[in-house]
Amino acid sequence: MAISTKKLFLFIVVITIITPFLGCNQEKKTIESPERPLAFEEHCATCHGSDLRGEIAQSLLDGSWQFGARKGDLFRSIKFGHPHHGMPSWGGVFSDAEIDTLVDYLIAEEKRLGITKPPLPDTLETQDYRVDIEVISEDVEAPWGIAFINDHKALITEKPGRLRIIENGVLRKDSITGIPAVQFKGQGGLLDVYVDPQYEENGWIYLSFSHALEKQESEENAPAMTSIVRGKIQDMAWTNQEILFEAPHETYRTTSHHFGSRIVIDPEGYLYFSIGERGFADDAQDLSKPNGKIHRINRDGSIPTSNPFYHKQGALPSIYSFGHRNPQGLAVHPETGEIWEAEHGPLGGDELNLIKPGRNYGWPVISYGINYNGEIITDLTRKEGMEQPIYYWKPSIAVCGIDFYHGDAFAKWKNQLMVGALRFEEVQLLDVEKDRVMYQQTLLKNGGRVRDVTGSPDGSVYVVLNNPDKIIRLSPKPHM
Repeated sequence: MAISTKKLFLFIVVITIITPFLGCNQEKKTIESPERPLAFEEHCATCHGSDLRGEIAQSLLDGSWQFGARKGDLFRSIKFGHPHHGMPSWGGVFSDAEIDTLVDYLIAEEKRLGITKPPLPDTLETQDYRVDIEVISEDVEAPWGIAFINDHKALITEKPGRLRIIENGVLRKDSITGIPAVQFKGQGGLLDVYVDPQYEENGWIYLSFSHALEKQESEENAPAMTSIVRGKIQDMAWTNQEILFEAPHETYRTTSHHFGSRIVIDPEGYLYFSIGERGFADDAQDLSKPNGKIHRINRDGSIPTSNPFYHKQGALPSIYSFGHRNPQGLAVHPETGEIWEAEHGPLGGDELNLIKPGRNYGWPVISYGINYNGEIITDLTRKEGMEQPIYYWKPSIAVCGIDFYHGDAFAKWKNQLMVGALRFEEVQLLDVEKDRVMYQQTLLKNGGRVRDVTGSPDGSVYVVLNNPDKIIRLSPKPHM
């Protein structure tokens, strides 16, 4: 069909007029920067650069966050600062709304530029060794604990309620059937796993998990508490289960955080496990309540009569120490047999403690931290009759699983304490001499939130990561 010269001319004119606007709109969607807050220009650009890529202080556009990558971490870093690392607090200068705007701007600029966290390197340098990093598996969901059965087989817990096996460095796709039901909500789920030191003779494996009661109509969450069981694995099935610890049901709490919970067995055969205070801080000081405590039982679930509160009326006889906030790290020193514990503080005040029978570790009466909203929890950091931490982290690193290195592959690390950090995404190595920490070095950074770290029988180090969920292995790099 023929088109008249007049119509053709009008068509060309219209296209000529609207094309630049279409292109402009399309370009805006891809390259327009988010509006920069005036607060950044006036107070932040001097140190972090007008282009956010660093001047005196670090770049804000390299995909790595030293003090935690989540929105809440960025907010608290700005509001409260990290004075020991050169970052002042800005809470007295900016309102919370202004800090929210700054955080949204930083996140939006990262997203606009397509900046993501750098991938894990193949190797890393420490003070003592060059280390190879091997990804064992990324096919895991919220892995929490790891324990080795022997030099070629390990067990992994996943919070939703699965127990899985790593065999000869490969994660099996199937999981163990018959695992007890868990309350998978918040910080709850299937938590720690521990292999009996005499496994070859008795086959026992120990699990900790959040155990829920039936929910009442008036309750948003079912009451729950940390429980400990043991069982055996036969043909990929959980069998012979025995309940070793289940708290009095009237002490269960409807909160979904601070369950603890780690398990260790000392050279004398006693089993220790931790329970967080479940968000009820004062319960940590109440000997009639299980939460906020380290407990000690025999491996069959009976209570040692030598426990410090065994004969105290009204006290739970399994309690070994109290005044803990949320202990997610327990380890036995390979030479002394002493129990070491790491626990989450609030904002500041993560602690490393040497656990002694009957001792009060202070929470919430004494603390080196403040509340997440900046409110003071307590003016006291010391009080007679309450233990001081061997070491504390301020700001909080969100300390989690710990283990003393006892292998030969990294001989210089022998008897040093490996510490996992969720918020800081680190594996730290602490040189412990008697009851003192002599120095600390960072082995791994920004690989993910470190949920657990442990030495394997062959001397390599296994690290359990969340966000992204994966299991990695650290081993000495062979000399060329």
